[in-house]
Amino acid sequence: MAQIILTFGLGKEKIKVVRSIAQKNRIQIKEISRKDYNQKLGALAGIQGFAKEKVIYNGPDFPLEMIVFSGIDSAQIDTFLADYKQTGAQPVPLKAIITPQNIFWTVETLFKELWKEHLSFFPE
Repeated sequence: MAQIILTFGLGKEKIKVVRSIAQKNRIQIKEISRKDYNQKLGALAGIQGFAKEKVIYNGPDFPLEMIVFSGIDSAQIDTFLADYKQTGAQPVPLKAIITPQNIFWTVETLFKELWKEHLSFFPE
């Protein structure tokens, strides 16, 4: 399985940092555009058996940035996150790993789930 990081809504500086670290670790980056937020995670990660659907996301922008790891083990994720932290770049608030449970979810579904978790840790 390919090692891929999907990014959602990252600013230019964060994308630069993510790209640099991913390149060093031979991980592919895919910047996902807003119009694809109704696609299933499996399709966006290029996982066999998943195809992009002919749907366009028309909902609101997500209020927080998100990255999703696919085909990357926990040690590699830890290394990536440690490298990211060392750059001094602001953290990406929402992070996830594609799992057998969420592989069928749309980006929007994953975002809503992570948003709920985020709010439970950081109530406003």
